[in-house]
Amino acid sequence: MTLEAAVAAPFRGAGTDRMGEGKFVVALSLDRDWFSPDQAKRLVDIATARGLLTEDGGDLVAAFDPAEVHVPADFVPDESILREQSTFERALDAIVAEGTEKREAVAAANRRQREVGVTLETAAVLVARERGVELDAVADAAREELLVGDDFGSEGGDAAGDDAEGP
Repeated sequence: MTLEAAVAAPFRGAGTDRMGEGKFVVALSLDRDWFSPDQAKRLVDIATARGLLTEDGGDLVAAFDPAEVHVPADFVPDESILREQSTFERALDAIVAEGTEKREAVAAANRRQREVGVTLETAAVLVARERGVELDAVADAAREELLVGDDFGSEGGDAAGDDAEGP
């Protein structure tokens, strides 16, 4: 995952899983020249929202082992990681990370949505849970979307026009 690699890189460089936010921002913006300082702060917000980082006493703490994340020497994250992914995209990424082909995961979510009449985001969370994929934060986001009635236009439509039926 590109986001995880971008978050892991400063920790790996420092040989720790905890550092001040300023040091983290400097590592991404000045040391690596990947982002502007404002973009690096945005990355902190996104990584925190996704559960990759926690804050403790003014420090950022990796919620995963940065040493276990492969960051290629020529790695440069794409700025697209600075945009928030939808709940559906996050659930889909988790399913794909566990070994399911993306096209099959989308098709399964589309099928589940039609079968039970829920939003696409909720359907993707159901598919993930059925496959044993842990995604509590994504499930919480889907639940919140349902409670506030904000389904981002997904209800009743297939994901990204991908209506493939999987096995």
